[in-house]
Amino acid sequence: MEEDEEEDYMSDLFLKQDVRPGLPMVRRMKEAIQKEEKQKEANEKNRQKSIKEEEKERRDMVLKSALGNENKGFALLQKMGYKSGQALGKSGEGIVEPIPLNIKTGRSGLGHEELKKRKAEEKLENYRQKIHMKKQANEQAADQFRVRFKNKQEERKMEGDLRKSQRACQQLDMQKDIDVPKETWYWLEPEEEDKKDEEDKEDECTSSDLSVSEKLHILTAYLREHHFYCIWCGTTYEDSEDLSSNCPGDSAADHD
Repeated sequence: MEEDEEEDYMSDLFLKQDVRPGLPMVRRMKEAIQKEEKQKEANEKNRQKSIKEEEKERRDMVLKSALGNENKGFALLQKMGYKSGQALGKSGEGIVEPIPLNIKTGRSGLGHEELKKRKAEEKLENYRQKIHMKKQANEQAADQFRVRFKNKQEERKMEGDLRKSQRACQQLDMQKDIDVPKETWYWLEPEEEDKKDEEDKEDECTSSDLSVSEKLHILTAYLREHHFYCIWCGTTYEDSEDLSSNCPGDSAADHD
């Protein structure tokens, strides 16, 4: 008998058991989840309902049930010819369902909901205004950046025109045996200069304390008056009459 009761490890019952790794852990996890769900259901059933919940359930049950003949108001309507499910009024254009009952369950006073609604609208309006102001600020910043970039491009272009004018002025002056420029900044400064006293340098800086646009205007006027030359045309005209009749103007915008 003892030998019959001993488990035969070569039997089909033992060999058919699933011995894949990890399965015991998965099985235990499933059992734990099922046990937790059953415990939650039991707690929900055994939980004692509050007074408000009981009142709400009774109220909903009463409101869902249709009026019967025991209701005096409904009985009077039936005597006047009203039938259940029929709209009110002679022509049947009135309401079919009763006016819904809205019961106030909170402790807030009258007008509290309107106050909350108004505050929410004000908050939303303030948020919209902030978004609008932020958008305007971003647009203004973008406009200012574009203006600064445009001014920088124009300044670079004027600096290029000034160097071009200085180079032309030096060549044309030297062709007329002029060894010294009318102003020091009329010509391009050489890369290597003889050392001068600091006082002389300070005097030069103060004498040429002009903006790029002012220097360009003065120098182009000098070239047109003394050499009949226009840097934007790139042409030396015969005289002032030839210059005024054939040159579009005395600025870069006139040559665009």
